[in-house]
Amino acid sequence: MAECSCGNNGVKLIYSCSGAANTGYLADSVSRKLMKEGKGKMTCLAAIGADLSGFIESAKSVDKNIVIDGCPVACGKKIFEKNELKFNHFILTELGVEKGKTEITEEVINKISQEIENKI
Repeated sequence: MAECSCGNNGVKLIYSCSGAANTGYLADSVSRKLMKEGKGKMTCLAAIGADLSGFIESAKSVDKNIVIDGCPVACGKKIFEKNELKFNHFILTELGVEKGKTEITEEVINKISQEIENKI
């Protein structure tokens, strides 16, 4: 597993929806894959939502925050907006995933991971 989440585009933190639906599971799986490949460091979205100062300061200090939401409810986006943090946002249902319908396979995880990686 790659340790550095930096490189040409600076330090990136990845925050994931981990909701109960298939889309939350996919968002979490994609985030973990991106982290494992060294595209960023996954950290805790719930800690930002809970207003934990250390996590908020980390989000303020990095070059890029990547928020991956499973569906248009966009909990991650709302948490970042509430805390006035800058972020890049992805909603998996906008990438062709159907909430409650798309089976989450390795192929789907790889496809969505690649789409997000190309945009970050």
